[in-house]
Amino acid sequence: MSNNGNTFLGILAGTAIGATLGILFAPDKGSKTRARIADEATLAKDKLAESANELKEKVVATTAAKKQTLDEQVDSIVQDVSHKADDVIDTLEKKLAELKARNKKIQKS
Repeated sequence: MSNNGNTFLGILAGTAIGATLGILFAPDKGSKTRARIADEATLAKDKLAESANELKEKVVATTAAKKQTLDEQVDSIVQDVSHKADDVIDTLEKKLAELKARNKKIQKS
């Protein structure tokens, strides 16, 4: 995404520079030339603002998707740990029952 943004900004800057140089070297009155430069600058500003908004929307969408994926992974880990904790508790309860049974046998002896 960063390379696309840099490429687009480079193309936009090149276009603006080319248009400005073309206007400056055109045989026109100074007032017309200044008006064209102002128009081109306004157009470039509008394009840049539009590109910034598009980039912002992409970042927001990507961030939301990554957050959802992370939330799903955390939920999966929590469920997995919960099942493993249940397994450990079951195993410990069985061992405790075995030890109690052995203890009773020893006390009867």
